[in-house]
Amino acid sequence: MAVTYMTAEGYKKLTEELAELEGVQRPLISKQIAEARDKGDLSENAEYDAAKEAQGMLEMKIAQLKDTIASARLIDESRINTNEVQILTRVKIKNVKNGQVMTYMIVSESEANLKEGKLSVTTPIAKGLLGKKVGEIAQVKAPSGMLEFEIMEISL
Repeated sequence: MAVTYMTAEGYKKLTEELAELEGVQRPLISKQIAEARDKGDLSENAEYDAAKEAQGMLEMKIAQLKDTIASARLIDESRINTNEVQILTRVKIKNVKNGQVMTYMIVSESEANLKEGKLSVTTPIAKGLLGKKVGEIAQVKAPSGMLEFEIMEISL
């Protein structure tokens, strides 16, 4: 089982989602299955089939969340240093080729959300940035070719 590093906030979100799925969604789907079953012949009952399929998807999601939570390791944010790019640091980078400036927070895969500027540690860009210090150039291999980013700032 792979270890998943995450923040206390990310861990809390996962446990809340699990509680919602188990406490609210699961009973709801069970009720839908019971109602569809009461309608008679199950061999041609589309409602029953749809409810059973939804139940299977829900149970799979619950199992995935439980695995992630079981393998979670919380990162002590007070021990993070900003001398180099690492997980949970916020990094301001400049694309050397076009001058575009971007800021990302490097997070675990389960917490990644590009709209919020949270970049998964498993992405090629994050892998290229890890371990770099301010002023260094990170070379990232992308499908479109080699990209170069200058590390401008590292913060929490």
